[in-house]
Amino acid sequence: MFENLNWWEIGALLLLALLIFGDKLPNVISDGLRMVRNLRNMARNATGDLSRELGTDIQLEDLHPKAFIRKHLLSEEDEEALRKPLRGIYDTVKTDLNGVKDEIKDVAASADIRTPASTPAPASTPATRQHRFDVDAT
Repeated sequence: MFENLNWWEIGALLLLALLIFGDKLPNVISDGLRMVRNLRNMARNATGDLSRELGTDIQLEDLHPKAFIRKHLLSEEDEEALRKPLRGIYDTVKTDLNGVKDEIKDVAASADIRTPASTPAPASTPATRQHRFDVDAT
């Protein structure tokens, strides 16, 4: 949860919490922990009730609709039969894209845009030359 915060930011948050809640900070922390504990118990009881009603062992990860269908409604053979045509399409698209990528690399190598010698220097014309005028101080 706090993996993108460094120690200074966590310390500043704790100091801010101490300033906001003051003497009540230990009570606020214990109330928050009690709420998290109650939510975990409610989720555990709900999965237990659902497992008992359906007659199978269900984990929290199994409650996602795709995972539920894959685990309880499709057999391994059905799942493989559904994936087989898609796997063929995936392979052909992948080979086509690799071919395009190789062709782009070949074109980039032949053009070799990064070398400065390939661009000719602009010729200077009388209209583009800058003239320097010397002014006599009199």
